[in-house]
Amino acid sequence: SVHEELVHILGDSAAGLQFSGQPPTIILMAGLQGSGKTTTVGKLARKLKSEGRATRLVAADVYRPAAIDQLETLGLQLDVPVYADRTTKDVVKIARAGIDEAKRARDRVVILDTAGRLQIDDEMMKELIRVKEAVHPDEILLVADGMTGQDAVKIADGFNKALGITGVILTKMDGDARGGAALSIYGVTKKPIKYIGVGEKSDALEDFHPDRMAGRILQMGDVLSLVEKAQDAMDFAEAKKLEKKVKREGLDLEDFLTAMKQMQKLGPLEGVLKMLPGVNAKMLKQANLDPKRMRHIEAIVLSMTKEERKDPHLINGSRRSRIAKGSGRTVSEVNRLLEQFRDMQKMMKKAATGGRLGGLPFGRG
Repeated sequence: SVHEELVHILGDSAAGLQFSGQPPTIILMAGLQGSGKTTTVGKLARKLKSEGRATRLVAADVYRPAAIDQLETLGLQLDVPVYADRTTKDVVKIARAGIDEAKRARDRVVILDTAGRLQIDDEMMKELIRVKEAVHPDEILLVADGMTGQDAVKIADGFNKALGITGVILTKMDGDARGGAALSIYGVTKKPIKYIGVGEKSDALEDFHPDRMAGRILQMGDVLSLVEKAQDAMDFAEAKKLEKKVKREGLDLEDFLTAMKQMQKLGPLEGVLKMLPGVNAKMLKQANLDPKRMRHIEAIVLSMTKEERKDPHLINGSRRSRIAKGSGRTVSEVNRLLEQFRDMQKMMKKAATGGRLGGLPFGRG
């Protein structure tokens, strides 16, 4: 099938990092300026740390004055140690010293953040080759901007021929770049895409799954990634409790707010919808998803008294005006929310009589 063929073109199966039998595992990160390399170094460090692998960052970009500061700031935010030496421009010396420090501290992983350039040039490649020959990294990962399409493929090919990369991290894959670059990178370099960057936040780095990307390219959605996201973000004990309560007493606005907050943990609604089968960029444009709307709904519900949230039938004209004033929204927005809530209540009733609460954003049926 076309799907199977695409999976094959994308690299068949997910390829994780190769960890050294003798720690620390050394990861050399390379990439052009603007690819999101330093930010990705931070995301990878956070991921490894969350897996229980003590990680150290090494600031091996001596040309961009802000690069060391940026890495140190990331290290502070993530509580990950950073080795930097502002007294020398000798990148090999810095890399070796950073690795020595990691060995002394018994770190499991060292990530070298190397210098980016505006384009591939001999000088940059020579420096990267010197670092590679000096420290023998276990992984050489190229960070490439997924939005640049075929340019990303050319860059990957150039780096691979000169340096011999072991894998690729594609950034900015949360936009409409639904895998165009990913399609060709493996075909050209025969090196796997290991991760994709899917947003600004420090946890927005996902393992790359060829089968899921094939589905995304074919507009079949990426439901498995959505399920994983939900498992990480959702409080299922809370969801179960709420599900029982709704079955027993029906849905009130207090529950509605709890459900909305659970949904918010999944990140922007647009990102969630993109993972669903059949949802494409045009549909998202038409849907006009305003992230502020969630905050407006929350403001309206929080401006109600506890009694009003429990029994929305109490909310008459004067109460609606008071709620609108308290939330800084209009009366028509309050009316619209109450209407939507009534529709959801009806849906819940139907679902509950059928013995399934699939209608709840977190109902597990």
